[in-house]
Amino acid sequence: MTAQTADAPPPELRLPKRRGVELSLLVCAVLISVFGYASVGLAKADAVPPGAAKYGASLGLLALLAHVAVRLRAPYADPLLLPIAVLLNGLGLVLIYRLDLETPHDRAAPAQLIWSALGVALFIAVVVFLRDHRVLRRYAYLSVATALGLMIVPIFFPAVNGAKIWIRVGGFSFQPGEFAKILLAVFFAAYLAANRDALAYTGRKIRRLQLPTGRLLGPIVSIWLLSVIVLILERDLGTSLLFFGLFVILLYVATGRTGWIAVGLLLAVVGAYVVGSLEPHVHSRVEDWLDPFASIYAGRGPGQLAQSLFAFAAGGFFGTGLGRGDSILIGFAAKSDFILATAGEELGFVGLTAIFMLYALLVARGYRAGLALHDSFGQLLAVGLASIVALQVFVIAGGVMGLIPLTGMALPFLAQGGSSVVTNWIIVALLIRLSNSARSPRPEAVEPGVVAPTAGTDRTGEDGATPTGEAPRGHGGLPGDGATPGGGTPGGEAMPGGER
Repeated sequence: MTAQTADAPPPELRLPKRRGVELSLLVCAVLISVFGYASVGLAKADAVPPGAAKYGASLGLLALLAHVAVRLRAPYADPLLLPIAVLLNGLGLVLIYRLDLETPHDRAAPAQLIWSALGVALFIAVVVFLRDHRVLRRYAYLSVATALGLMIVPIFFPAVNGAKIWIRVGGFSFQPGEFAKILLAVFFAAYLAANRDALAYTGRKIRRLQLPTGRLLGPIVSIWLLSVIVLILERDLGTSLLFFGLFVILLYVATGRTGWIAVGLLLAVVGAYVVGSLEPHVHSRVEDWLDPFASIYAGRGPGQLAQSLFAFAAGGFFGTGLGRGDSILIGFAAKSDFILATAGEELGFVGLTAIFMLYALLVARGYRAGLALHDSFGQLLAVGLASIVALQVFVIAGGVMGLIPLTGMALPFLAQGGSSVVTNWIIVALLIRLSNSARSPRPEAVEPGVVAPTAGTDRTGEDGATPTGEAPRGHGGLPGDGATPGGGTPGGEAMPGGER
């Protein structure tokens, strides 16, 4: 069979945009949230709340504006990402409103709606103005410097509930560590994308584990250790665990070495033991986790974790119904750290499973976008952002269910917390941009008489450089997809970091 020449560009492979599907799902998400809002009012006062129409209109307007931005600027984006975010955000507002009825002096739902509007505004800004995700790669070191600065500043402010993670100025407060996790994901993705081949194929091999050279691994390990030390000083072990998990996951994805998972788990166990033994705030949470009913036996009544477990047990399979539970007995963190207990009690095992499935679908679509992208930075960034959501859900759900010690994090979109909801809307916006890049048609400019490229090959620029401006490094895909060791050509071109 002879190679065929191409006298014209090959036809584009056009995937359906599926914006109509997205709009239909958004309508369903808003209706489900409004139905939940009305159900709370009917359960508590036998009447639909007077603000139900206003709530539905506000949520619907936010969803419509976000949809228009996606339709115009990211028409090939995944149609499930935005509806899932709107539904989770809407359910979170319903649960917070339901708890507000038990604390009329401390209403959080109106402020949460304002934070949600700000999150959607930033979502729209990212979708509209970030035309190419690869631009973020240029600002890797600026991102990590900003992230470290955001984590250091709260140290100089008073602790809140035992942790120094808040900046309070007058009546305004926010948690800068929430924004730092996105910036660190950008840095990790950019650094590992530039050095992934050298990290995977160079260095010393101990048994089955390939250890990269210190010159390559040193900078990223130093940044990770510095961020973790800062968070330990702030007593924010939940975010420390998130950063550690993000670092290990991206290192594994970049190198394809399963040994990093074992090393990561070992270091996590050792670090948790040391910190849990030396830090009193963390040690008390470990003791509560080991025996959540100790305070009951001592005659002091149930603590927060015990009340949370009672709430899950009371919910049973189908739940008590919205507005008919007693999870407010958990105390001051019922609307934030323990809001999942309210969902478990009033929606039951079925409702809780549905919520977890929404999170799982959101994470899976993020991973899918990463698999479909053709540049290493985009692959790692998509995996990192999706993993941030997955790790948050695991840490907070495991804590309130007694699977792991409590760490004090906000459940994405569901829990009270302005910084958290804004950050998660930015994460969804970045995943929208990444999925749009993965699904967009990419016509190849083929000169007459040149053999047309086959499907699945990497696309390079006219000067032989990749879209990120770097020289071609073999295949450019994930490890094990046919790239030569070191990412160079079989002729032995220099690898990243100067290795051969």
